[in-house]
Amino acid sequence: MMKRNILAVVIPALLAAGAVNAAEVYNKDGNKLDLNGKVNGLRYFSDDKAGEGDKTYVRLGFKGETQINSDLTGYARFEYEFKGNRAESAQGGDKTRYAFVGFKVTDFGSLDYGRNLGIAYDGISYTDVLPEFGGDQAYTDNLTQRVSGVATYRNKGFFGLVDGLNFGLQYQGKNSESTNDGDRFNAVKAQNGDGWGTSLEYVSPIGVGVIASYATYDRTVQQRGYAATAGGAGQNAEAAAVGLKYDANSIYVAATYGEYRNLTFISNAAGFADKTTVFEAVAQYNFDFGLTPSLAYVAGKAKDDTSFVKTNEYITKYVSVGGTYAFNKNFSTYVDYEINLLKDDNAYGVSSDDVVAVGLTYQF
Repeated sequence: MMKRNILAVVIPALLAAGAVNAAEVYNKDGNKLDLNGKVNGLRYFSDDKAGEGDKTYVRLGFKGETQINSDLTGYARFEYEFKGNRAESAQGGDKTRYAFVGFKVTDFGSLDYGRNLGIAYDGISYTDVLPEFGGDQAYTDNLTQRVSGVATYRNKGFFGLVDGLNFGLQYQGKNSESTNDGDRFNAVKAQNGDGWGTSLEYVSPIGVGVIASYATYDRTVQQRGYAATAGGAGQNAEAAAVGLKYDANSIYVAATYGEYRNLTFISNAAGFADKTTVFEAVAQYNFDFGLTPSLAYVAGKAKDDTSFVKTNEYITKYVSVGGTYAFNKNFSTYVDYEINLLKDDNAYGVSSDDVVAVGLTYQF
């Protein structure tokens, strides 16, 4: 297996993608429009041939606001991702990341509808800062990452009474059970029935934050039919998570823990795990000259307790060693080395090879 020797090749290329900086194109008479974009030249190196190769992509989007009156503001966001690693004759895989519209009232919060982050993501968001990796089992398209058909209410500062105290509520509508996308497994794992979720966060003036979230939805008939080794056939999918962070004085340290039920889809088992526990921890330091080294631990254990052959094994387990270097706010480079800690003969047949990601990013 490819292990530490690849560091000698990629570390000198130091790296990392920073935050997206929107470009304001219009701001007049209470109407504002910002454009944002990102071109990420990205490549993975690994002995696992299925996981290596070009991962280049482009993201384009906008955020708009209109001041309706002194207390009421309308807003919208759209973002789309284009794959840059496909031949012109084999295009595909592009996707809408965000598409929602709503309004916010001073001190009373905001309400929007469309494709947005699932509120279950809040509890695991503190560790979503690695240069490239992280969130392998934590993020799912239909609950704990971006979600279609959600109405989201958010309130920051608890009606203007407590700085740093934030909460949210979300309703999730049923999404299609169709499998016409050509990949029945991906179609099934992206489905969901009606659901709801909530989150609560407090961030103190000294940079300490704590957050928790919970969400659930009714599983579709097809999802209940795909059970990992005869497990994962429950009526509901659930995700609960908590996070803790310190973000001050150029130091960022965070940890998150989540428990999911009937949610993690295991391709090699052609079904869903009964229970998945996910733990992530990360430490970073931001130097004034633009370098941000990063060290993280990511682990996810999938459990099946209803089948004849019970399984309780790691499906993800690695150490992430990486860094970011920002030349300025628009141009950066990054590297992330995933030191895989899984056994070669792990129960779910997941790759145990190391992976190194190297990227160069332009963003606005």
